[in-house]
Amino acid sequence: MLTRLAIRNIVLIEALDLEFSGGLGVLTGETGAGKSILLDALGLVLGNRADGGLVRAGADKASVAASFEFRGLPEGIAAVLEQAEVEIEPGEPLIVRRQLKADDGGPVTSRAFVNDQPVGAGLLRELAPFLVELHGQHDDRGLVNPRGHRVLLDRYARADVAAVETAWRTWRLAEDRLAVARGRVAQAAADQDLLLAHLAELSALVPEVGEEDALASARAAMQKGERLTEDLGALQHLWAGSDSALATLRAAARRLDRIAAEHPLLAEALAALDRAVIEAGEAEDRLARAAEALAHDPQALDRIETRLFDLRAAARKHGCAVDELPDRMLAMRAALDAIEGGEAEIAGLEKAAHEAQLDYQARAECLSGQRADAARRLDAAVAAELAPLKLDAAKFRTAVVRLPEDRWGPGGIDALEFLISTNPGADFAPLGKIASGGELSRFILALKVALAEEGGAATVIFDEIDRGVGGAVASAIGERLERLASTGQLLAVTHSPQVAARGGLHYMIEKSSEGVVTRTSVALLDAAGRQEEIARMLSGAQVTPEARAQADRLLERV
Repeated sequence: MLTRLAIRNIVLIEALDLEFSGGLGVLTGETGAGKSILLDALGLVLGNRADGGLVRAGADKASVAASFEFRGLPEGIAAVLEQAEVEIEPGEPLIVRRQLKADDGGPVTSRAFVNDQPVGAGLLRELAPFLVELHGQHDDRGLVNPRGHRVLLDRYARADVAAVETAWRTWRLAEDRLAVARGRVAQAAADQDLLLAHLAELSALVPEVGEEDALASARAAMQKGERLTEDLGALQHLWAGSDSALATLRAAARRLDRIAAEHPLLAEALAALDRAVIEAGEAEDRLARAAEALAHDPQALDRIETRLFDLRAAARKHGCAVDELPDRMLAMRAALDAIEGGEAEIAGLEKAAHEAQLDYQARAECLSGQRADAARRLDAAVAAELAPLKLDAAKFRTAVVRLPEDRWGPGGIDALEFLISTNPGADFAPLGKIASGGELSRFILALKVALAEEGGAATVIFDEIDRGVGGAVASAIGERLERLASTGQLLAVTHSPQVAARGGLHYMIEKSSEGVVTRTSVALLDAAGRQEEIARMLSGAQVTPEARAQADRLLERV
């Protein structure tokens, strides 16, 4: 609930700090005192559009901060904060702050914070439905908006909507799987002839992973040997035959061997020549081995190139790498198998989808029955509230309409809206279409009392719900507001002394002027102040003893 509201430099409010508690709090004051300013200020922290006209004349910036406290953070608020990655410690109050700055000659700039963490105004609008529910003369949200009527009736009926939502998701998932399978089989069937032709080609080719690299390496080696054939032949000629360099070296070594003992230098020369013969022999061996390795068979090279080109052509045809061809073959076989076994698969998926549809339909039908029963009970409960609120000529109806199958959804098979008829014989129409401001507020009050809803906004505000009524009707309104506030927090801006007397806390709003400066202030009244303010509301500008006595009687009755 709302516990604190701090306002700085908003229109006529220079500085204001208010504290609130649970139960019914009333705000009173003369017309034009500035009650709407409070609601405008609160609207800023709820994400309303920033208007430069809200910044007090003479000030360059303004701010509003609202503090909300909860026994346990509501799931809706927790989900919004988690999505926005805004952290809040357990037990910590939720503090929403909005700052406005009016630049000279330019538009107003706005900054928003949640627990001192900067956020966008959009996040405040997401939090607003969980924080404050405002019912005013021209409000088109809350109970007036038909988009929320189904949720309210389901809560009133204590219906298990979650089970219907789960059944809906199961059905849709089954239908999606069936559609994918049908599409896959249909596409495969359409491509069957082409698949068979492609698979036959690849089966004849028998591609293997890594084959391209092996063929390319062998081809490169053969091409290299072809280029080196002439040089290798010349080198082998130098090493082969009786007149080759190696034969000459060996002959020289044999002759030198016969005379090497005659002188040490001859022995050294022989040793060097022997080494040369050994090295030359090794070179001859390596040349022979190289020639063997680089030897190429033109026919073998042709076979390798043909194979390599065939593999690469197939890869280009199928838009993949050569090494991916075996997987393409497997995919083609799987597609052909799907054509053969697809009908059986589709039959199984059709059965699963049909069963999921029947389950959803059964649960949705049950939910629809619960809604119809709850609608009758709600209509009767609202009807009982209308006469005391001077709406005895009006009628209320909860319209539960069966939707066509293409509009079924996770919320069931019904469209739902609250309708009213304000005059005998008049057609039923949506709440916001035919009710005046005062009637609309009282209809909403009757609905709130009948629904006795839980899980709504932390704070409910009624703005001048008693406009245009008095006496017994005002007393009935006050009694119902007090009843609603018994389990939460409700604030009422009122001109009715009967309503004001019901408040647990009473705030008086007044406007004062000093020279050309006008200010709005708000004071929390004590018992004596409450008596005087209610007396003023009863008698007008001149408070009489009779008015004070009547105020005492009103306060005593509550």
